[in-house]
Amino acid sequence: MERTVFLNGEFMPESEATVPIFDRGLLFADSVYEGFGILDSQIVDYEYHMNRLGRSLGELDMPWPMSRDELLVAMMKLIEMNNAVEGFMYLQVTRGSRDRSYLYDDQYKPTAFAFTQKEKFAADAPPQPVALATTPDIRWARRDIKTTNLLGQVMAKQAAHLAGAYEALMIAPDGDVTEAGSSSFFFIKDRELWVRPVSNDILHGITRQTMLRVAEQHQLKIREETYTLDQVLAADEAFITAASIYVLPVGRIDDTEIGDGGVGPVTASLRSAYLELARAEFPKVPETA
Repeated sequence: MERTVFLNGEFMPESEATVPIFDRGLLFADSVYEGFGILDSQIVDYEYHMNRLGRSLGELDMPWPMSRDELLVAMMKLIEMNNAVEGFMYLQVTRGSRDRSYLYDDQYKPTAFAFTQKEKFAADAPPQPVALATTPDIRWARRDIKTTNLLGQVMAKQAAHLAGAYEALMIAPDGDVTEAGSSSFFFIKDRELWVRPVSNDILHGITRQTMLRVAEQHQLKIREETYTLDQVLAADEAFITAASIYVLPVGRIDDTEIGDGGVGPVTASLRSAYLELARAEFPKVPETA
């Protein structure tokens, strides 16, 4: 059965949804996006994702396509129309469409579309550890803006896939680990949680942000520092986080097992607590928008 998708204020079958060939999102990746987890037919970390969307739009001098309340109503309706109990919601906003030009002005009308996808991993099922493969980080310098300029990530994730791994772990030219291909990376050593500090070098992951709140509640010592691959390979546990996967344990990086290669006890506890907090913070849908 065909999915229903959302495009510029309308709901339609996915086969009928089109954007012009002159859309700047297509021509220049002049667009931003957000990905939301769907859990119990609700949207996970909604307010935090929308705050980041607002920041991305602001960094590119791009207007909102509609209000936050209107977007929430539309996305909740899309979940209902697709009977999505668990899975993923993708929302993209482009600057709009006119004849191709590098320059832009304030006369563009944004294009906005959204769709749902099925879950990659069942949220409440015991997760299996995944493998990561290291790749060079060749992305542009403003990784803090969540744009659709993702060719560097595509290349990294494809290389990891061909190496038999689930995800890429990207290494900067200076030898430090930045993050995973489409997820944030954490490791645990001596019950300390290591995570790279936010900067223009990494995406400010929303699931990452919520995980740090969970870690604080667990009274874990958090070390927001840069670190090397050698430090990671000596970790007791490691995991990745993203809206489409929540929290996944990492059992191996390249040819090195992390810990005993299984799901570490701290990772398991943090994953359970993350899902509990996510459910406690589902957004309230406004009666009118």
